[in-house]
Amino acid sequence: MRRRCHKLGFTTIIPAAGQGKRMGTEINKLFLEVDGETIIRRTVSVFQEIEKCEQIFIAAHPNEVHLMEEHLKDFSKVAGVIPGGKERQHSINEVLKVLIDTEVVMVHDGARPFITHEKINQLYQETFKNNAVILAVQAKDTIKRVIDGVVEETYDRATMFQVQTPQSFSRNVILQAYNLAEKDGFIGTDDASLVERAGYKVHITNGDYDNIKITTHEDLIIADSILERRGNCDV
Repeated sequence: MRRRCHKLGFTTIIPAAGQGKRMGTEINKLFLEVDGETIIRRTVSVFQEIEKCEQIFIAAHPNEVHLMEEHLKDFSKVAGVIPGGKERQHSINEVLKVLIDTEVVMVHDGARPFITHEKINQLYQETFKNNAVILAVQAKDTIKRVIDGVVEETYDRATMFQVQTPQSFSRNVILQAYNLAEKDGFIGTDDASLVERAGYKVHITNGDYDNIKITTHEDLIIADSILERRGNCDV
């Protein structure tokens, strides 16, 4: 299933193929519930409600494509569930290959359900000024480079940022970056690293410390706390 995107909207790609081994559960962690709703549905619903989001593609584990389609069938903007690849990067690349006529592409972790409308719209607007924009928050802790258990260097915390998603790019920029990475067999740690490697400047805009990635059981406790503080209100 595929839907064409108008020029002034954006497409969201949500990689959801990982099995979340650090969570230690038998099912994909995205199907775990937070306050009665699954993580993946919470994530998708935020983009469903954004006017400028024209379509959403999910990159799912090959064995979970049908399950994911059934789970998300009531979201009108979900234009397709694509079988993902071995690495997150491969999964996103599979979706990029089927995109047509979209001006901006956002990539967002399926396990980050607390992204807000405000931050998404902020990213979208800034992508028109700078072709590559990512959310980031300043590191709260001192960061050290360690090799074999020995500190090699202490970084200036003022220049250290923790990167979040969505990461937003003009379509041509992210396509060129992914094509180059595929040609060279390069695997990056995030989408921005591929764009940087392709020679483009990546700009940051202020993220939100609530925009956590749910990875461990401790994160589920934090997630409940965020929802309680927000009072389950609209984002």
